[in-house]
Amino acid sequence: MSRTTKTMTVSLPPQIYKKVVEMAIFEHKTKSELFRDMIAVYESHLLETRWRRVREMGREIAEDFSIKSEEDVENIIHEFRQSKK
Repeated sequence: MSRTTKTMTVSLPPQIYKKVVEMAIFEHKTKSELFRDMIAVYESHLLETRWRRVREMGREIAEDFSIKSEEDVENIIHEFRQSKK
């Protein structure tokens, strides 16, 4: 029967290791559970960071094209579709 998990070794400075142990005790979790939770939080952070970049790009494009409303976007789409006919 194969394992459903993989083992990973991580090197940490002593002060970080101590914090991890203290957090695990405080949260009533194993170090592995705590690490999995930290990965989930980091993934969420990365997703939010990516969306923030997309929103910023959208703001920059809107500024470049003087788009101030959804109606402006609809008009641009309508004009584009008309030009393809």
